[in-house]
Amino acid sequence: MMQPFDALTVNKQEDQFSVKLQKLTLQDLPEGEVLIRVHYSGVNYKDSLATIPNGNIVNTYPFVPGIDLAGVVISSEDPRFQEGDEVIATSYEIGVSHYGGYSEYARIPAKWIVPLPKAMTLKEAMIIGTAGFTAALSIQRLEENSVSPEKGAVLVTGATGGVGSFAVSILSTLGYQVEASTGKESEHEYLKKLGASSIVSRDEVFSGKIKALGKQKWAAAVDPVGGEPLASLLSQIMYGGSVAMSGLTAGTKLPTTVFPFILRGINLLGIDSVYCPMETRLKVWNRLATEFKPANLEQFIQQEITLQQLPDVLPTLLKGQARGRTLVNMAEGER
Repeated sequence: MMQPFDALTVNKQEDQFSVKLQKLTLQDLPEGEVLIRVHYSGVNYKDSLATIPNGNIVNTYPFVPGIDLAGVVISSEDPRFQEGDEVIATSYEIGVSHYGGYSEYARIPAKWIVPLPKAMTLKEAMIIGTAGFTAALSIQRLEENSVSPEKGAVLVTGATGGVGSFAVSILSTLGYQVEASTGKESEHEYLKKLGASSIVSRDEVFSGKIKALGKQKWAAAVDPVGGEPLASLLSQIMYGGSVAMSGLTAGTKLPTTVFPFILRGINLLGIDSVYCPMETRLKVWNRLATEFKPANLEQFIQQEITLQQLPDVLPTLLKGQARGRTLVNMAEGER
């Protein structure tokens, strides 16, 4: 029988809340057809929320967070996967209501699993993770709505975050003129290294006042911010342009008018990376391994940590201290 293994668990009992490493056994894992030895996971904002009492991510305790994981199949009850296969598992209920990637072993339903593309390593898959996948899905949706490099500049809001950073890099790789919006002056050089042709201040996107229609500035935008900045952004998109929206860091309310849509034919594209169909998911992951793949994925890594270091790192995302990706390496010392 396999020895107990390490996992990061969160637990809540009445007024007591804990985040700690704990030994688990295979019997502790939830149901699923595929048992995976996890090699890498990533740190996302949702994961940080899962480790605080009022994060509104986890409903049942104890729980293992981690919405991303990549590893090797140990055993499978589904013929699509065999022992030794390298796989990716993100989205669906992973790390939300189904034990996630912050564990040396994970048991996952086969229908949630993506075979690792041939031109990608397990480490690269988790550098990309949900953030990179969401960025790539956003760009694919823009392409499906006739956005192309010759149409004009594309704005990326929240550009130093996970989704924003990858959007800047992928768009640049595809030959787009990319304008990156951030409120962090210290990160301008980082964004230019990713491929941004220019930096746009937050005030230029949203000055505090929302016009029904503003000057047409951008052919399209990737927006993980939402809220009032999105309403202002919509009024500045060129005729027939599109905005791919995937986040709500600036709030959930969208105080816009119908004018950008009925007078300029603007498309507001909702991006859901959690439940997007597997056919789409496979296509996007394969594009991330080929034409969407940034030249140097290592530049996205802010830090690479162990599972033991994870409890100290998770709170930094809630404080806005993160840039790029934090990778959790569980491949060392494999059994």
